[in-house]
Amino acid sequence: MRKEIFSRIVCDPDILSGKPVIKGTRISVELLLELLANNWTHEEIIENYPSITEKDIFAALEYSLSLLKEEHIYIIPQEAIA
Repeated sequence: MRKEIFSRIVCDPDILSGKPVIKGTRISVELLLELLANNWTHEEIIENYPSITEKDIFAALEYSLSLLKEEHIYIIPQEAIA
């Protein structure tokens, strides 16, 4: 069962084990973030992955941001661990 996230990001268990990908491709949000983190420009990504558009790149960023906004971090005092 495919789940559409936003309008351009989908999760399908038959594609990359269900990782979020750009709709209609096997290009994961994770890959796009990794390329951006390694200083690839949007133009370089689009040149190397012609099925990707500028809107897809921004959708991947928006998707990632939405996950971070929902994340909860709990700090455990060191003495509680020992």
